[in-house]
This record gives sequence, structure tokens and C-alpha cells, in this order.
Amino acid sequence: MHTPVALLLELGIILTALSVLGAVARRFALSPVPLYLLAGLALGDGGLAPVPAAREFVDTGAAIGVILLLLTLGLDFTVREFTTSLHRHRSSAVVDLVLNAVPGAVAGWLLGLDAPGVLALAGATYVSSSGIVARLLGDLRRLGNRETPAVLSVLVLEDFAMAAYLPLLAVVTAGGTWVQALFAVLAATAVVTVVIAASGRWGHHVGRVLFHADAEQALLRVLGATLVVAALAELVHISAAVGAFLVGLSLTGAAADRARTVLGPLRDLFAAVFFLALGLSVDVGDLLPALPAATALALVTAVTKVAAGWYAAGLDGTGRRGRLRAGTALIARGEFSVVIIGLAAPAQGSLGALVTAYVMILAVCGPLATRFAPTRAAPPPKAEPDGGSGALSGTRPFPAPPPGSAHGVPGLADRPG
Repeated sequence: MHTPVALLLELGIILTALSVLGAVARRFALSPVPLYLLAGLALGDGGLAPVPAAREFVDTGAAIGVILLLLTLGLDFTVREFTTSLHRHRSSAVVDLVLNAVPGAVAGWLLGLDAPGVLALAGATYVSSSGIVARLLGDLRRLGNRETPAVLSVLVLEDFAMAAYLPLLAVVTAGGTWVQALFAVLAATAVVTVVIAASGRWGHHVGRVLFHADAEQALLRVLGATLVVAALAELVHISAAVGAFLVGLSLTGAAADRARTVLGPLRDLFAAVFFLALGLSVDVGDLLPALPAATALALVTAVTKVAAGWYAAGLDGTGRRGRLRAGTALIARGEFSVVIIGLAAPAQGSLGALVTAYVMILAVCGPLATRFAPTRAAPPPKAEPDGGSGALSGTRPFPAPPPGSAHGVPGLADRPG
């Protein structure tokens, strides 16, 4: 078998560079995500050192990366906790949609885009990056924070909104009728509803099948099942990320703990590749003309996304600093915006460059804003019989609520906002 020397060399250089950037970010207590994105810009078309031989591998790895990020995010929920959280945050979904989709729609109208273009730009400004936010919450050790359930609820509601939105956009951009678009939305919504119901009823059987004491067997079973479900989700025009989240949602208890353990290193590797690929997909030369409009749109929707996160965290009784952390965590846009442009840009001319510049601005600035948002004040010293809080001791951030807890997170009533 012939060994592609250029591929091996480029991948080796890429992974080494990512390692160095990650070490630098950790040294200053930052998330490495912005540095990975900037590295992608440097290595992409029009950058300092293009990597053509590694491009196909990076693109494939990026798709796997976002699937793994959403799978592990789903592992931190049970169906009961998930449905309870979504029920409480229905109004958050409405506020988030109005505050963040409307600026994109207005901008599209002012730029003279047609109906599909306006719809596409509204979606790109509406949805946060689940991949980036999930990574940030782990990097900054905020999975156990009081505001985190609200953040994750908003993300999941957005992802499920995408399950209905993407089929709608695909039909509209292809020139289909509104009747066809409505049918596509109803079909996607029905599939998601059935899968959630099935996860709640038979999820423990799924965990029994996928669980194995041997690490290799556990990894192969969980990853194989997740990729199959993600492929089926794409086949029915639901995001692969939503399919991966549903697999994680169906695993509970020992099966979820085992999956987290064996998937951790693989998730970190492919997540880094995913963020690199976002940067690689951008040609720096195409961004410059679109920067003024993209910057103005990014400023407006960064503020509106903070407002949406502030409102959602307030529903859980979170204090002012926690609300601000929730809002800044949601600023970053990413994978779904790129998918939206992939559907709409071929027929919309300059829309692709505008949204790409917009995504890069918020994908870099969002994590920085999250990092420097006010940190949670340390709680007063008290005995911790189990050794610490959920995010730091390896427990799930959403266990079943014991007596005296609030919103399903242990000790939440005692913790400052």
C-alpha cells in the first residue's frame, strides 16, 4: 500500500501546530478555539501555508468532530431532564428567535436579497454554534454552573429548530412551493418527536446493547451507532448533529459514563480538527469586501444573543453575573451557519462571503467574551462528602434532583449566580 507522504507530513505539522496553540491557550487560561480558527485561516486558500493534501481528511474529520461534540453533550442529559428543561425554556426559544433572526432578516432586506436569501441570513444570525459552546463550557469548567442548564436548553432548542428550518430552506432555495416546504418541516418535526419518545421509552435497552467493559468494544459500538444515526438524520434532512445528540440522550447511567470515558480523547482530537476546518473553509481575499457589513451585523447580534441568554438564565433564578456568562457563552456562530450558506450561497452571490466573515468574527470573539465574562464567586466553605462539584469531580451536570436542590442541579439553591 502506497503511503501518501504529503498527507502524513501535512497532518503531522497540523497536529503539532494545534498542540502548540492549545498549550499557549491553556497557559493563559483561554479556550484554544479562537487560535484553532485563526490557524485554519492561515492554512486555508489564500493563507500563508495552504495544506491541499490534508484538506479532504480535515473536512471529513470536521464532520466527525461536530457529531462527537453533540454526542457528548447529549450524554449529560436524560430524556426526563431534557424534556423538563425544554418545557421551562419555551419562552426562551421565542425570545432567542425574535432577537437574533430578525436582525439577519432585516439586513438581508436592506442588502436587496430575495426571499431565500433573507431566510438564509436570518438562520445564520439566529443559531449559535453548539460545537463551540459545548467545547467552551468544558474548557472553562462551567458545566456545573447555575446558568449552564439554561445555556444548553437554548442550544438544544436551536438545534431542534434547525431540524425544521434546514428542510424548509432546502425546498425554498430549490424553487419548491410553500406546500412542499411545509410538508418537509412537518416530516422533520415528526421524526424528531418520535425519536425523543422512543429514547425515553426504550433508551435503557440501547444502553444495555452499547455498554461494554472493554474500552475498544465500547468505543466501536457507541461510535458506530452514532455515525449510523447521524447518517439517517441527514438522509431525512435533519442535522447529523441532532441525530448524535439523540444517541447521547438515549444513554444513561453506566452506559453514559463509559461512553464519556472512551470518547473523550477522540472527541478532543476531532473537535480541534472541526475548528481548524472552519478556518480552512475561508478564503481571506473574499472576506475583505464583506467585513464592514459583517462587523456591523456581528455587533448587533452579539448584543441580542447576550440578551437572549440573560433572559433564559433569569428563568432559572440565576444572578446578574450568571446571566451575563450565559449570554456571552451563546455569542459564537459556527457549523449551522456554514451549512446554511452551503445550501443558499450558490444562488445568492455575495451572501457566502458576508456570512463567512460574520461567522469568523463571532467564532473568534465569542469565546474571548465568554472567557472574560465575570466568573462565579466561590461558595462559602462547607463539607463536601463526595469530593467536589459536578464539573470538577467528573459527575454529570444534570443528575436527578435530590431534596433541597433547585432545577435538578444539586446544591443549586445554595450557589451564587
